[in-house]
Amino acid sequence: MNKGSKIYVAGHRGLVGCAIVRNLEVKGYTNIIGKTHNELDLTNQQQVRNFFEKEKPEYVFLAAAKVGGIHANNTYPADFIYENLEIQNNVIKAAHDFKVEKLLFLGSSCIYPKMCAQPIKEEYLLSGYLEPTNEAYALAKIAGLKMCQFFKRQYGDNFISCMPTNLYGTNDNFDLNNSHVMPALIRKFHEAKMNNDSVVEVWGSGKPLREFLYVDDMADACVFLMENYDGEEHVNVGTGKEISIKELAEMVKGVVGFEGEISFNSEKADGTMRKLLDVSKFEDTGWRYRVELEDGVKISYEWFKKNYK
Repeated sequence: MNKGSKIYVAGHRGLVGCAIVRNLEVKGYTNIIGKTHNELDLTNQQQVRNFFEKEKPEYVFLAAAKVGGIHANNTYPADFIYENLEIQNNVIKAAHDFKVEKLLFLGSSCIYPKMCAQPIKEEYLLSGYLEPTNEAYALAKIAGLKMCQFFKRQYGDNFISCMPTNLYGTNDNFDLNNSHVMPALIRKFHEAKMNNDSVVEVWGSGKPLREFLYVDDMADACVFLMENYDGEEHVNVGTGKEISIKELAEMVKGVVGFEGEISFNSEKADGTMRKLLDVSKFEDTGWRYRVELEDGVKISYEWFKKNYK
C-alpha cells in the first residue's frame, strides 16, 4: 500500500475496524473508506457489488462480522452462521471480481478444535471437533479463511487471513447479553461498585485459561500483515500469554475498585478450558504486541466510564 491507496475497512465502527482506521491514519494513510450498516448492508450481495463497482477500493480489511460471547453464540447459532457467511461471501467475491489488490480477512481463535494441543499452531486447524457453544461462528470463519486460500490458489488473488486471540479495548461491546468476557466483567464490576453491591457473579468456574490482546495492537498487526505478508496460510495473532478467568476477574475488580466479593456460577458454561495461540510464526516476522494486560484493562475502563451509557 502507498499512503494514497484507496482502502476499505469493512466494519469500521466495530471494535477492530475503528482501531484499524486509527492505525492507518497515524501511519499517514489518507484515502480510507468506511460505510455504516445503513449505508451498506454487507449481507446484501447486490449492494456489495454496487459499492465495489463504484468505489473500486484497492485494499480491503474485512473486519465486519456478527460477533458475541458464549451466551450469544449458543442462543443464536443460525444467525451467526448465516450472517457471517453472507458477509464473507459477498465481500470476498466482489474483491475478486473488481480486482482488489489485496484483502485481509479476520477470523477468530475459536476456529481451532476444542481439545487442541497447546499452544495452538496454525496447522492444527480442522484436526478435531469444535467447541459446541460457538461452532456456528467458528464454521463461518473457517469457511472465510479457506475461501481466501482457494481464491489465491485458483486465481492468484492476494487474499490473506489472520486469526486473533480474544480482543478487548476501546469501543468494545459492553452489552451483558452478547458481549465477550472482558467487557462483561468491566461493566459488572463497575455497576456493582456504583450500586454498592456486596457480590459480583461471574459465569463459569473461573478455571478456563484465556489469552487477551489489546485491540490497538491487533490493528497494528493487521496493517503490518497487509504491508508485509502474502502467504496462503493464515497467521495467529496474540500475546503468547494466558490468564485464568478467576485471575482476570480479580484484576478487573482491582482496576475498577470494587471492594466486594466474587461468586463463580459453575452452572454456566465454561467453554474451552484452555485456548493459547502459538504466535511464533508471526513474531518471526518482527512484529510483537506492546500493551500489557493490566494496562489495557485500565485504558478500557477509562473509555467505558467516559463513553458508555
